[in-house]
Order: sequence, then C-alpha cells, then structure tokens
Amino acid sequence: MHIIVCIKSVVIDAPKGKIVRTADKCVLNPFDRPALEIAVQLKSACGGSVTALSMGPPSAEASLREAMAGGADRAVLLCDPVMAGSDTLATSTALCAGIKHLAPFDLVLFGTRTSDSDTGQVGIQTAVLLGLPMLSGARQIQADDQMVTVTRSIDEFLETYELDLPAALTVQPATVSPKDPGLGMIAEAFDERTVETIAMDRLGLAPEQVGNTGSPTRVLSMRTLKKERTCQLIEGPPEQQADALIRQLTESGLIG
Repeated sequence: MHIIVCIKSVVIDAPKGKIVRTADKCVLNPFDRPALEIAVQLKSACGGSVTALSMGPPSAEASLREAMAGGADRAVLLCDPVMAGSDTLATSTALCAGIKHLAPFDLVLFGTRTSDSDTGQVGIQTAVLLGLPMLSGARQIQADDQMVTVTRSIDEFLETYELDLPAALTVQPATVSPKDPGLGMIAEAFDERTVETIAMDRLGLAPEQVGNTGSPTRVLSMRTLKKERTCQLIEGPPEQQADALIRQLTESGLIG
C-alpha cells in the first residue's frame, strides 16, 4: 500500500502582519501530524510505504524532514518560484499534479485544516481534482488492499463508510496521538536522508494555474488575535445581582 500524506509548513510568526516563510518561523502543521501517524500505522498493518508531500518554498524542507523523522519513507517538495502566492485552489491544483506524479498510490491523507490559514479546503479540493472518493473528519481508519473502512463523528452520531481504493481522507486531530520520534530518527532525517524537489515543469502545469495568477483569492495580511478578558464581581443580594447582570448584558448588546 502506497500512502501519500500531504503536509504543510505553517507560519508561527508573522511580524507586523507580513507572512515570512523562513525555516525559523515555520513548523510542521500540527493538524497534519495525526494523518502522518495514521499512515505509519497503516503501513505497519498492511505493508507498503509512506510518502510525505508538500508544496512550498525551500524552507518547507525542514517540515518534510520532521515527517521523515515521524516515519515517512520518502519526502517530496513541490517547489518553484512560480508557485509563490498560491491560494487554496492553486495549492490543490499543484498537489493534485504532484500526487499524480507519485502514482500509483492507494490512499491520500490530509489534516483537517492548517494552524495558520485554517480554511480546511485543500484536502477536499485536491480529492475533487483527483476524482477520488473523499471522506472528511475520519476518526477510525482500517484498510486492506481493496478498500478503507472509516468512522467519523457528525452531530453526536457515528457514521461508518467503506470507500474503494484509491481514496482520500482528512483525519481528525483526536484520532490518534502522534508519537515523538527518537533522537536517532531525528538525526537520520536531518543529517542523512534527502528531500526530493520537483519543479513545475515536471508536473505538467501551466504558469497560469498556480501562484498569484492561478489564485482567485489573496491573503492580504496575517496577525495573531490577542484576547483580552476581564472579570467583574457583582455584589449584593441575588435579586440585585441578577438585575445588574441583565442590565449590563443589555447595555453591551449581548441580549435584547
């Protein structure tokens, strides 16, 4: 079984709202780690290999090495200056081409979302472009050579599906707790193993399909929200406390 896990190197620091994708300001998307762990477990149960795939600048190589330390057998980076500025649709287009380049494959896994942009669109869009059966929010996954059985939780109900392979899934973070790689695996991934880089000309894409030209949306800025909370104690008898609370909530527009 060949399992492809699509990962992203996400921004953890955006000074003055500017997105700077350098190695020291990016990490492996935490929502992709459960998908990688599931892929490694399926490989252990069914045999085969795991490929970590990402699109991004050269600095994204560090996150792919993290994925290899976590159990991926191969790491591939789609990297080309023309791809800079890609939105979710252009990213999905590039990943679709990259996945086809890595064929044959049996299963494509994604995290449910990314910690920097939080759209949750890329996994589903990529599956549609590939023409694969797709299920989002997988919590339990079992597979054999022919199909994958997936359970997910929707509105407090458990749904179980069987999908013929090849298929694509997004994996809920609560599905599994990723294991911390040992120092030996980290050293091997960063010092001995290689990340394969694929430019756009090998993917069969036209420049207008990716990057700013192929993106119908734009990210203008990014910033971390700072939540400010205050606590006010309302004193007096319960009836007066209730009246004061209702008055404050009404004045602040929280209730009519």
